[in-house]
Amino acid sequence: MPKFFIKTYGCQMNERDSEQVAHSLAALGYERVGHESEADVVLLNTCSVRDMADQKALGKMGMLGRLAKERPHMVFGFLGCMAQARGASLLKDLPHVDLVVGTQKFHRVADYVDELIKKKNGKARPVRAGLAFGPPHRAMDDLRFSVVDVEEEAGSQSTIRDQRLTLGQATAFVSIMQGCNMHCTFCIVPQTRGAERSRSIGEIVAEVRDLVSRGVKEVTLLGQIVNLYGRHEFPKVDNKSPFVQLLESVHEVEGLERLRFTSPHPIGFRDDLIDAISRLPKLAEHVHLPLQSGSNKILKAMHRAYTAEKYLDLVERIRRARNGVAITTDIIVGFPGETNDDYRQTRDLAEEIQFDNAFVFRYSPRRDTPAAEMPDQIDEHLKEERNQDLLEVVNKSNYRILELLVGSPVEVLCEGPSKTNRARLMGRTRTNKIVVFPPSPKRRPTGESEEFVGQLLNVRIERANGFSLYGMPLLE
Repeated sequence: MPKFFIKTYGCQMNERDSEQVAHSLAALGYERVGHESEADVVLLNTCSVRDMADQKALGKMGMLGRLAKERPHMVFGFLGCMAQARGASLLKDLPHVDLVVGTQKFHRVADYVDELIKKKNGKARPVRAGLAFGPPHRAMDDLRFSVVDVEEEAGSQSTIRDQRLTLGQATAFVSIMQGCNMHCTFCIVPQTRGAERSRSIGEIVAEVRDLVSRGVKEVTLLGQIVNLYGRHEFPKVDNKSPFVQLLESVHEVEGLERLRFTSPHPIGFRDDLIDAISRLPKLAEHVHLPLQSGSNKILKAMHRAYTAEKYLDLVERIRRARNGVAITTDIIVGFPGETNDDYRQTRDLAEEIQFDNAFVFRYSPRRDTPAAEMPDQIDEHLKEERNQDLLEVVNKSNYRILELLVGSPVEVLCEGPSKTNRARLMGRTRTNKIVVFPPSPKRRPTGESEEFVGQLLNVRIERANGFSLYGMPLLE
């Protein structure tokens, strides 16, 4: 049985795409392994939004060249946004790469891999498990069968629909659309993922029903700009946007406990969506609302299509619509032309809003984007200085909000063992805060904790650190 290893660089959409590829390979009889040294197939699913992800993926693949020389019958491939943007050029400096597949062809990866495995191994007898199947005397250059597929494909948005679930898995991501039409000047996604294309409501609801029937309690709807779902394909009904219609339909799935969505755009928050937040109880009390900058000058240069004042008003409307809602965000510092005053406006707005958390990024030039060619690029040292300063502001507001929960019971969906301490469990509140807690000794004297995984628990918060909460399960 061939074995495969897949590593993802980037956002939740990339993770979901990787899971689709893994599902397809497993359906062909391939076994997933946890390290490239155990694999016959190594795939890197790459994000191109930030340069760091590109460089990590390229560096990783370069290091794998040694493994390719030792085991020439292995298959190596790039998938995703960087593959889409760079195409066949990725083969130039990485001679062991066999496969480059873009963002609209994830559903074809398994067939391409299987074809490459068969070509490389021919009819040779298999050897020891975990090692290459073919005869060891053939050189890597003799086994180069490159496949590059970065073409567009109609209907590709409906191909990310199959998932393998682990035992007790409580949460799942559901892709509802592909592409983006916004063309922010710092972003390469419209070039790598194409124009907006949405799945039908019926398809999405069917996938959610299937996930819930297999034990999933919480679903997150994914889209590059998720709240603009279906705006070009489907009509409004009763003055409700297609996205709100989708939220209502998914909300009706029996057995679903929580519903989330990410990532939205401020311009997609119309009255109907604010109303849905106020009246759909399964919608979790958490909105991730990218700000990017608090300076109107910089927002205009970014092509963000809103002002700082409109963003602040939107935050206030969301908070009025749902008591206790958490607001998190994305912010870019050091965008071309950002003066000290522009940065101060961003800092002041973050102070005023008091975000529950924020992802703060130093601006990273991406080739083929307008911002990369703009004048007044900011010095890296100044970017880092602003990044650290804003992180301090965000961390203070985050800690203050966490401290307010100490002593209170919260509902936690247990996701499994904590990554930092396998003897403890972790889960998330409805406001998406991480909670770490021990298995209750009264329920499981042996300390085993399997029965909690995938369950909703009430946990009393006992303390907070900068990023997580710690508590004790409350017994009925």
